[in-house]
Amino acid sequence: MAKELNLDIVANEILAHLREHASEIVSGSLLSSPRVVGDAVQEYLAERGLPEVLAKYGISVRDEFSKRAMEDMAFKDSRSNYYAVDVKTHNVDTQFNMPNLISVRRLATFYKNDDKNNFCILIISYNVVNGKLNYSECHFKRIESFDWSCLTLGALGWGQIQIANANKLFFVEQTSRKSWMLSLCDKLEAFYDEEIGKIGERKLWFSNIKDYWENR
Repeated sequence: MAKELNLDIVANEILAHLREHASEIVSGSLLSSPRVVGDAVQEYLAERGLPEVLAKYGISVRDEFSKRAMEDMAFKDSRSNYYAVDVKTHNVDTQFNMPNLISVRRLATFYKNDDKNNFCILIISYNVVNGKLNYSECHFKRIESFDWSCLTLGALGWGQIQIANANKLFFVEQTSRKSWMLSLCDKLEAFYDEEIGKIGERKLWFSNIKDYWENR
């Protein structure tokens, strides 16, 4: 029986690959732009980094998706588990970083559709040293491995799962998907109640504005 892919081992292999081959994919003044660095690292990982690392496991990587797709690249392992991969880069010299991960509705639908679906975050941490990218850390985790202490919910659409601060990441590998998703549902219930309260306050505020203009 085929062994399950160990994402922590893959993360270490990706980090070693980036250190050896990708320190100069961005140069000059462009190194100061997190967006430019992020795009360059993602493109490199899609074209070379992840395919070359996973090739020894007999896995091929797909990287052609629409701009609205939740994954930047994807692959299936020998057990036919599907991995949708979202790439995030993080400059460790910045004080605060709060990236969006995924819409709560998209994640809920993705996981409900098939137990073999896995939504994974590939986080590449770096800084700039002597005009080159210095890769300090790599995390490759299913979203349910993220402890809720380092996540938050943002008010966009149905709600967005966000990393509260990319400098402080905590993982709990033994948490089951069922337990994690139930925690998400509980947190969303409290989040929606809070949003309803905010909307009530806004309606009242604009009701007063309407009274002001009606009585002028």
